[in-house]
Amino acid sequence: MQEPSIVHNTFTVERTYPSPRERVFAAFSEASEKVLWYAAGDLRQVDEYSLDFRVGGAEKLRARLKPGTPFPGAVLFYDNRFEDIVPNERIVITSTMTFVDTRVSSSLETFEFLATDEGTNLVFTHQGAFFPGSDGPERREAGWRALLDRLGAALAK
Repeated sequence: MQEPSIVHNTFTVERTYPSPRERVFAAFSEASEKVLWYAAGDLRQVDEYSLDFRVGGAEKLRARLKPGTPFPGAVLFYDNRFEDIVPNERIVITSTMTFVDTRVSSSLETFEFLATDEGTNLVFTHQGAFFPGSDGPERREAGWRALLDRLGAALAK
């Protein structure tokens, strides 16, 4: 039997941050904040980042992997579109990821911001189609867990 050329996967990651949900939402909606925890990092160099935060707006990230990574110099391109935004409640994004000129995945990403007595509970759901050459669902989930931890560190500053 032939192996499927697309792997489908869904995962959910929850984080609780000791910040009001308006503050957590702003970390997603303001380019000057989001670039710090989402785009920049120890493993990649940001070549281009833009955020047009509105329904139908786009978010684009072009980055190169730094030395010490498995593919130093390899170019990653994230092309996101905002499908739904309810201020301080939810953001829904459709996203594609390209690695070295090959589209490797398409996904639907939903972020829900729930107020708690302690701050904000963020519920992130990722529904993905992973194409040949992709990082696969396990690495994508690990990547998002790390990003949401970086968000927590950024909120703590």
